[in-house]
Amino acid sequence: MFLDYVKIYVEGGKGGDGCVSFRREKYIPKGGPDGGDGGDGGSVILRVDPHLRTLIDFRYRNRYRAGNGQHGRGKNQSGRKGEDVILKVPAGTVVRDAETGEILADLVEVGQEFVVARGGRGGRGNTHFATPTHRSPREFEPGKPGEARWIELELKLIADVGLVGKPNAGKSTLLSRITAARPKIADYPFTTLQPNLGIVQFQPYQSFVIADIPGLTEGAHQGRGLGLQFLRHIERTRILAYLIDPTDPDARSPKDTFRILHNEIQQYSEKLVKKPAIIVLTKKDIWGDRDWLQELKDAFPYPTLAISAVTGENLDAFKQLCWDLLQKESAPTPPEN
Repeated sequence: MFLDYVKIYVEGGKGGDGCVSFRREKYIPKGGPDGGDGGDGGSVILRVDPHLRTLIDFRYRNRYRAGNGQHGRGKNQSGRKGEDVILKVPAGTVVRDAETGEILADLVEVGQEFVVARGGRGGRGNTHFATPTHRSPREFEPGKPGEARWIELELKLIADVGLVGKPNAGKSTLLSRITAARPKIADYPFTTLQPNLGIVQFQPYQSFVIADIPGLTEGAHQGRGLGLQFLRHIERTRILAYLIDPTDPDARSPKDTFRILHNEIQQYSEKLVKKPAIIVLTKKDIWGDRDWLQELKDAFPYPTLAISAVTGENLDAFKQLCWDLLQKESAPTPPEN
């Protein structure tokens, strides 16, 4: 099961109290203070795990508390630090304060960590309060409470190419033909109910990651259909591929389909719509005698090609075009004169 949003409560452990103790040994009836410090409380830490692809581990538990620090003891023995709680999350997890909405961290690299609730400091023992005129202090510091907050975890997939299109445009079929991913495929809308990732092996030692999200409908940016729920997953992509089925009986025209898709993405994010893109006319195997590519090649503002994921026609050309755009995006910007 795929889960890309959770709200959880995290709390750092309480620091241990400082100790009030005095040195007591034979022939030393009035030894000085020797109370140790309390240990710090444990912290709640988020860590990126390369093996995770979803936040499903948080579905059945939403409260996490780190261990308390131990109290100080006599003979200047400090208490042990409380145990940290390590919460593993997938790469691409955005951490927000649930109350303020502030972004606390954006975890994108494997092994990256973020302390989301720090443990409280341990209190000082009475040793620290001794002075030349106050040799038998009975003062000590109690441990401090740990940080506590509700946070939101939102997963945004990390991919190079994002496939966008209306329901039943052929995105999942394309993904299954050029990668090892096996999404559900059927001839009815909204077959895809969750994002899917696949790795395209372009050449030896050359590959890129492609993401397929559920189909977009008009009004997706306002929550219609499944669009708003999953548009976040193409925010990190470097290029977009608009998949358009020119034979779609529910569309007025392929140009109108592109207008709807482009408008929904623009309404969701101005930054997203400025990414490099390509137009892919799908299902070429059922066009019949009509050459949609010839009719529409000048109608779109992006490079356009026609493919058939069923017969495999032009799939290599699609991969080549994606690779060329990705290489162009990776090229360093020449310095200005």
